Amino acid sequence: MSIEKGVLYVVATPIGNLEDFSPRAVNTLKEVDLIAAEDTRHSKPLLRQFGIKTPLIAMHEHNEREAMHHILERLQANHSIALISDAGTPLISDPGFPLVRECHQQGIRVCPIPGPSAAICAISAAGLPSDRFLFEGFLPRTQAARRERLQGLKHEHCTLVFYESNHRVSESLQDMASVFGAERPALLARELTKLHETLISAPLDDLLQQVEADPMQRKGEIVLLVAGAEKEADAEQAAETTRILKILLKELPVKQAATLTAQITGEKKNRLYQEALALRSLSNS
Repeated sequence: MSIEKGVLYVVATPIGNLEDFSPRAVNTLKEVDLIAAEDTRHSKPLLRQFGIKTPLIAMHEHNEREAMHHILERLQANHSIALISDAGTPLISDPGFPLVRECHQQGIRVCPIPGPSAAICAISAAGLPSDRFLFEGFLPRTQAARRERLQGLKHEHCTLVFYESNHRVSESLQDMASVFGAERPALLARELTKLHETLISAPLDDLLQQVEADPMQRKGEIVLLVAGAEKEADAEQAAETTRILKILLKELPVKQAATLTAQITGEKKNRLYQEALALRSLSNS
């Protein structure tokens, strides 16, 4: 490909497996005049591995405004520049948005060079609805702010996608189970494309238990996906299932009522057993 002058190239880099680095991305980084990297110390080994000797400039959250002005001056001087993040597709929970916006406002061409993205990678393998999804990036660090954000997402019908720190994954799963409900389907995708890649699909409560029981699941880069809220038709079906369960509970023990309701409705027996226990407890209180 031929590199054009005065163009900002937004280039995706591997999130783990180096074989995911596309030839187009490598050639672009070799041919541009300058590479703006989130962390030059992190990017240098990757670039060295592929024989990329293009000069680097750091552009991260602490110097973004200052670096942006320098990059814009270089672009206006007809230099070609590539923007990369530490891993994956730039701007996805990474710096760069003000620069790209300013390029558009100033009539500077922006050219995407697509490639790996942890969010898209996780969605493709999650087994959750992917026709509509909502990417939320990182949740707030404090529990109060985190729960407030989750409350605002509780009734979203599309699949929810989060990035999470390995230091806070347990706390976030606890809050998700509390706000969304313990039975809400979810997936933890960890270390995608890397040696210890792990995908665990389970209801939120079960997922939390697995993560807390295995320290390995609290290491590395993590993407959390949560199924959207049930739509109205599903809610009506759930109400009908509860109605059947209540009728059977009047005549049968909890276990039998749950088993028969599962046979009638096709719902999971374990979930119905827990619901039956809760209903019986309410009727006895």
